[in-house]
Amino acid sequence: MEETVNKYWPSSLPKSLSYRLGERPLHEYVKENAKKKPEKNAYNFYGRKLSWKEFGLQIDRFVGFLKNRGVQKGDRIGLYLQNCPQYIIAHYAIGRLAAIVVPINPMYKESELEYVLNEAEVKGVIAGQELYERLTNINRPTSTLQFIVTTCYADYLPEHPTLPLPRELIEDKHNFDDTADMKEILDHTAPISESSPIDIWEDIGLMVFTSGTTGRPKAAMLPFVSALFKTAATSEVNQVKEDDRALAVAPLCHIAGMVMGVNLPVYRGCECVLLTRFDTEAAISAIEKYRITTWYSIAPMNAAIINAPEVAQRDLTSLKRNLATSFGIPVTKELARKWSHITDGCLLYEAAYGLSETHTCDTFMPVDHIKYGSCGIPTYETQIKILDPFTSEVLPPDEQGEIVIKNPGVFKGYLNRPEATSETLKDGWVHTGDIGMLDKEGYLFFSGRIKEMIKCSGYSVFPEDVESLLNEHEGVLQSAVIGVPDEVRGESVKAFIVLKPSIAGKVTEQEMIDWAKDKMAAYKYPRCVEFREELPSTSSGKVLRRKLKD
Repeated sequence: MEETVNKYWPSSLPKSLSYRLGERPLHEYVKENAKKKPEKNAYNFYGRKLSWKEFGLQIDRFVGFLKNRGVQKGDRIGLYLQNCPQYIIAHYAIGRLAAIVVPINPMYKESELEYVLNEAEVKGVIAGQELYERLTNINRPTSTLQFIVTTCYADYLPEHPTLPLPRELIEDKHNFDDTADMKEILDHTAPISESSPIDIWEDIGLMVFTSGTTGRPKAAMLPFVSALFKTAATSEVNQVKEDDRALAVAPLCHIAGMVMGVNLPVYRGCECVLLTRFDTEAAISAIEKYRITTWYSIAPMNAAIINAPEVAQRDLTSLKRNLATSFGIPVTKELARKWSHITDGCLLYEAAYGLSETHTCDTFMPVDHIKYGSCGIPTYETQIKILDPFTSEVLPPDEQGEIVIKNPGVFKGYLNRPEATSETLKDGWVHTGDIGMLDKEGYLFFSGRIKEMIKCSGYSVFPEDVESLLNEHEGVLQSAVIGVPDEVRGESVKAFIVLKPSIAGKVTEQEMIDWAKDKMAAYKYPRCVEFREELPSTSSGKVLRRKLKD
């Protein structure tokens, strides 16, 4: 596929990837930014601006604290926080000691926490104060946990916030007897500017727990080079510049949010406006007030802004590019058209295909040849093949099979899971477990997970395919599809649908089934429909079909 892919490689992009400050871990980029542009804004948190100099100094101070607590190379430190500057400071301080960042979803409850802490043998946790009680309520505390740092998000708010605040940012500060307070640490700890020696190709810098469709989550071990390579590639193909101003709202604990909110501003040296989570008015105000030029979003976020009252009177014209992910709502040509209309020309397109095991962003969308419905073409130094799931033979264009990927960003394996590692990582190729195809032009199309595939009367049905068709109904806001047992057909399709407020109560389940029957192949249309007010999802917006199955 190399010649086909090169045909659509944008002429404005170099054919090979080079690193802005050389082949170094990203925490070294922070130090260079602090040295070369100390007064420039690094992060803006609801109006609280941190310069690169201040950001770098606070990382130095947290490095001092961690070293005093005995943190050293290979130790695992958990980050159990909502989006906040403290998350990013801790992330880079951990890396400076060649220790390993373990992101922990702030939605995790006690049993999920217990599993992650024990599985990764976490030595220390930095937690939001509202999450501390969950840590203390774990039934089986990890034997390796030696310290907890708590933080109040409001410690980083300005006296007069410039954007609407979520609830967790207006809580009073709490003090706990058995934890260290991050503000006290950053106010009083002596800074350490040195970094521990790192082999970026071999040393693990990140352990990301994959959601997994079956079994408990597995910790994918990613070397320091994964973050550097994928961030540099993503910056280059999307033409992010130093004078850009990015908006970060996706969860930093999620691999895509990490690339866009934690890594990209540091690599490129551009300013980032950081929000704890998405809020329609806060996002609109941030774009308007701070003249945001680039944004990574989830498609429902764009839909929420498009449908916001009086959005036509708001000034969103600073936006030039908007990478988006199709979770719940697909990134379609029609959605992009509406987005372009309210932003006066901002491009909206699918961000990428990727997964935790590859540090995501394995593809990108050429902006001069956008193909809606696809995930774009392979990024730098990336090979993608489609294999027959049964014979492992390479399939020709336009045939569906398992997506397999190889590039410098792939993981080293799953922690303590040699069998799972050998099943997924083969000769440097990641066997994703996803079904997709490459078309004749080299664009990747994602169809769904092999293990979520539904077998109806011998036919293979992919949930994303049915969901995409259901979402064409004028009353459907969001949909999710699973397979349910059927004595005659083996399995049948069941659809869970969230209706638009204007349609709710005006259409019945049977009417929706009849509509689908008219629009889809006989083996594919849902035999059962259930209306819901919302669908279970991850913090990044990805619908959790396995919870619907439960």
